Amino acid sequence: MITAEKKYIKVTSIQEAIHATKENKTTSRYLAGGTDLMANKFQGNENGTCLIDITGIDSLKKITKEDAYYHLGPLVTLSEITKHPIIKKEIPALADAAHSVGTPLIRSTATIGGNLLCENRCLFYNQSAWWREAVGLCLKCNGDICIATGGANACFSEMVSDTAPVLISLETSLKILNTTGEEKTVLLKDIYTGDGVKPRTLSTTDLITDIMVPVKQNCRSVFRKLRLRESLEFTSLSSAVSIDINGKIRITLAGMDPKPVYIETDANESLDALHKRLLKASHPVNNDVFTRNYRRDMVRVFVEQSYKELGI
Repeated sequence: MITAEKKYIKVTSIQEAIHATKENKTTSRYLAGGTDLMANKFQGNENGTCLIDITGIDSLKKITKEDAYYHLGPLVTLSEITKHPIIKKEIPALADAAHSVGTPLIRSTATIGGNLLCENRCLFYNQSAWWREAVGLCLKCNGDICIATGGANACFSEMVSDTAPVLISLETSLKILNTTGEEKTVLLKDIYTGDGVKPRTLSTTDLITDIMVPVKQNCRSVFRKLRLRESLEFTSLSSAVSIDINGKIRITLAGMDPKPVYIETDANESLDALHKRLLKASHPVNNDVFTRNYRRDMVRVFVEQSYKELGI
């Protein structure tokens, strides 16, 4: 049931990557760390047959601070994020989020760009092909029903990136290049669709060339993560709470919906009202190792802890 690659192309420049993708448009997949892509291939959840290895593009491996932005190359590994002096000093919540992913071995190969684009997860989808066939195919793998809910209208696989909540709460943008050579800049939060089957607006041929985090004076952030074990596990709930110099608070959740849950508020809104708003924007279902109700309860716990740490 494993879909083997029929073609492997190693490139050393953005131009070569775009050309290779253009030549293999319907079958190509970009390969960086491979920690998500290759696992999905072995489970039969990924059918791309042409792998374009972009790890040789050195221009996508840099972290710089220039004027109004921190620029993170999409091929920077999560391990590098956790150790980089600029990140540790000025965006420590991002270092915390990167450190929460997987194990040291995974973090040494997994990239920040790959983590932002990791595939939505569900207990009924992220299984071997024979397991899925025995239980019944779901909406995300060409079935006609959501196994978790019994409904036929929507897939509720969870968006599980850990670095995305922090970056979204900091109003991060992406530069994206397509096969026609057109480059566009979009807010990170806007690439997520809320559709569990097709969770991102980006196509498989789009290439992230820059992750741009605004430099904000006196902006502070806190990251929290719920998982069964502190290593290896994907998130069941991740939260990022940021407050800027003007008192605006931005809260982002992952693991509670097919897309990130994002809300803006300030210190005048009560925690009760804020909790209700966050839950209203979330659509968690019982497709995780933790129950839907437990994760909903933990949202308030994480927000309260974050507020306390930030002195709100």
